[in-house]
Amino acid sequence: MTNFIDNQYVEIDGGFSVKKGWEKITSEIKTSSDKIDKPVKIIAVEYYQGILEDVTTAALVKGLMPEMIIETNDLMYREETIKEIVHQDVTDDRIFGYLTRLNIEAYFDPQKVLAILHKLCSLRAGTVLIAGTGAAFIAPHHDILVYADMARWEIQLRMRKHLVNNIGVNNKNTDDWMLLYKQGFFVDWRVCDRLKKKLMHQWDYVLDTNNCDEPKMVSGTAISEGLKKCLTRPFSVVPFFDPGPWGGQWMKEKCNLDSTKENFAWCFNCVPEENSLLLKFGNDIIEIPSINLVFFDPIRLLGVAVHGRFGDEFPIRFDYLDTIDGGNLSLQVHPLTEYIQEKFGMHYTQDESYYILDAKPGATVYLGLKEGVNAQEMITGLKNAHENGTTFDVEKHVQIWPVKKHDHFLIPAGTVHCSGKDSMVLEISATPYIFTFKLWDWGRLGMDGKPRPINIEHGEKVIQWDRTTNWSRENLINQIVKIDEGEGWIEEHTGLHEQEFIKTRRHWFSSQVMHHTNGGVNVICLIEGDEIVIESPDMSFEPFIVHYAETFIIPASVIDYTIRPYGVSLGKVCGTLKAWVRTM
Repeated sequence: MTNFIDNQYVEIDGGFSVKKGWEKITSEIKTSSDKIDKPVKIIAVEYYQGILEDVTTAALVKGLMPEMIIETNDLMYREETIKEIVHQDVTDDRIFGYLTRLNIEAYFDPQKVLAILHKLCSLRAGTVLIAGTGAAFIAPHHDILVYADMARWEIQLRMRKHLVNNIGVNNKNTDDWMLLYKQGFFVDWRVCDRLKKKLMHQWDYVLDTNNCDEPKMVSGTAISEGLKKCLTRPFSVVPFFDPGPWGGQWMKEKCNLDSTKENFAWCFNCVPEENSLLLKFGNDIIEIPSINLVFFDPIRLLGVAVHGRFGDEFPIRFDYLDTIDGGNLSLQVHPLTEYIQEKFGMHYTQDESYYILDAKPGATVYLGLKEGVNAQEMITGLKNAHENGTTFDVEKHVQIWPVKKHDHFLIPAGTVHCSGKDSMVLEISATPYIFTFKLWDWGRLGMDGKPRPINIEHGEKVIQWDRTTNWSRENLINQIVKIDEGEGWIEEHTGLHEQEFIKTRRHWFSSQVMHHTNGGVNVICLIEGDEIVIESPDMSFEPFIVHYAETFIIPASVIDYTIRPYGVSLGKVCGTLKAWVRTM
């Protein structure tokens, strides 16, 4: 049984102090402020979207007792104006928008900002607290900068409970929390990240309120040292488990999860845009978004070539799809590169693959179309099923393949597919993870009791109708070739398809295997065996232990590392699946 929290933090030396609780947090800020030899001292507390603003601001005001309080929401345009500004990117679609090109200044009314700055200039002495999203924009010449960061999965949980708003817009009372998420994904988080990247090397303090009952704060220097250490060694991000209408039961047992939950459908175990990174200082852990590491030093993490192609984005995603004793995923297709660029502003698409980590007898995957499929008949059938509540004849149009443990199915964009029930899928894909066009969802409702969105109008424009049975068999199923072998190990190529930019290698080993990053980031999952250890040939990082089904990241800067069985796996054959970005 794997415990997915044992190995998630990176321990940081240096004697950095973590302040816990609002009283100690504000006392630390006030002590720093008192050391500044100026009559007027400006404390800017920058909020990432998703911070519980009222609670946080009230706690800061109580502890700091400033002479002047400026809340950034008061300086923004009226809500209706902001809705007009962001509408081109938010759109009227329930799920999809356009990746915004906006920056934080677009939200602020220049007249309101000018008025408050005049008022600020008239202050002769005292402390000024500027708090909220855009605080550092309003006060670029702040004396102390506190960055209140927030993990995106915690933001989503708060959105589901209608606890938070989008930037400048009161959306938290909407009936459909997905509208909050959509505006966060396409607009708010992009705006906040652009500002974050400008500020992160200026942080005096970082505030962690992911657990709103236990706020913590550490210095910006401590965070920088923590991120630097992550770049020198293997590390894991914190997985997030979520239920779904097709969810299964495998992860409950194997990952030591809450057995009282109805199911677990997803595990996002390496999605740096969504996951968290835990940094341990002494006995205390600070949680930050793992995307911060990408922003902090993308070249050392990703490598020169990967950075040159993707910038400060982490292009590889690992996640789990559990349908064991569950149901089929929705029948779906992902956009082609030109389509995702034109319609959604994303510059690369969601190619992916299904690696079968486990399967019950009779498990299947739906992949590709039947020979001789009639495109118009299939689309008409899908639309009728969606609009009239009838059943879509999947077996008539889509090829169904039996699956077994350790099969690998490749799914380049444009290929109709879905996992059937009774499989545990390790999904290896490119990072644009929400761009799934659902074609048919078996007539069921989502976890919220509402119909899940169906996207046939998008899907029909990207389906590759020539990807039929024979083509899929020859190109997409178990394209496994032995690459190399030595004493106690075998290396195999397993994918992905030549149209996809990710490459994968599977290693079977009972002894130590040497690996090389070759100048690019590696993402690896233990697919067979109980325990392995990752070590540095020159002892530049401490041994890193990984358990079954855990995923870990090797930064490009590590260069060389070894993997061998460990603990109860000694003398047994283990297996890993490694992914990296194809650069040639």
